[in-house]
Parts: sequence; structure tokens; C-alpha cells
Amino acid sequence: MDNIRIDLMRDNDWNQVKAIYIEGIETGNATFEASPPTWKTWNENHLQDFRLVSRGEHGILGWAALSPYSKRAVYSGVAEVSIYITSSALGKGIGSKLLSSLILQSEEKNIWTLQAGIFPENIASLKLHKKHGFREVGRREKMGKMNDIWRDVILLERRRKES
Repeated sequence: MDNIRIDLMRDNDWNQVKAIYIEGIETGNATFEASPPTWKTWNENHLQDFRLVSRGEHGILGWAALSPYSKRAVYSGVAEVSIYITSSALGKGIGSKLLSSLILQSEEKNIWTLQAGIFPENIASLKLHKKHGFREVGRREKMGKMNDIWRDVILLERRRKES
């Protein structure tokens, strides 16, 4: 895992990004989605300047991206974090490198609030976000159903550090 670099996501990375997203879906604790979106849908729903991948010797190990919180101008500096790591790279610091890079990039480009909605069962993701300055702001009870079971979501946010 020595030759890992954080890089901007390219359009031709989509198949690997989608495969990692599918791994997350299959855990049952990463997203409410039951299947990955098409490239067109994913591309339209994620901010162009905030898409990172972790590249290793044999391909992409993880990805992180920002989605707009709202289309309203007043919320132009608020974005939602998505971060997924391939199962073979879990626990190797990939998520930390991606998230710290995404935070730095967001602060340089006038994003003042990052938020994340995480299932309470996803302990590793909660720890990762808290390690990088996110704080828990609430628990949304019964946010949605998965397999006929109501799921809660922990809402976290991180404010840009003022200089």
C-alpha cells in the first residue's frame, strides 16, 4: 500500500468507482440505495470539482465525492460527503487520506459546511468522520426503510476552519 496517491476522478474511472459503490451497497450499512446509479445520474448529482479517488498499483481503492445539499443559492457552500473504500483496502488509512484531501479541497473552494448521513451501525465511517472534525448533530429516526426495516441515520457536520 506504499504507492497510493489521491487523484481527481476521471470519467473512465466510473466502472471501478461503481464496483466499489456496489460493495458498499452489499454491506447493507453504507446507503439506502439498492443498486448503483448510471454514470449519467451519478455525474449529474455530484459536484464536478470534488471527486477524488485513491489509486493503487492495481486500480482504484476508494473514492470520495461531494453532492450539493440544495440548489438554493444560500446553501451554495454546503455539501454532502460520500466516501467508499473497497473491502480489500479497509483499515489501511485510505479513507483518512481521501477524506482529508476532500476537506482541504472543499475549504480551498469555499465550501463552508460538509455534512454526512451515516447509519449508526457503520461504526468505521462514524469514527473516520469524527477523526476529521465532524461532529454529531443529531439522529434522524426511521429515515427510510431497507428490506422492510426502518433505519436511523446519524447526521454529522463539519464547519470550515476560519483563517
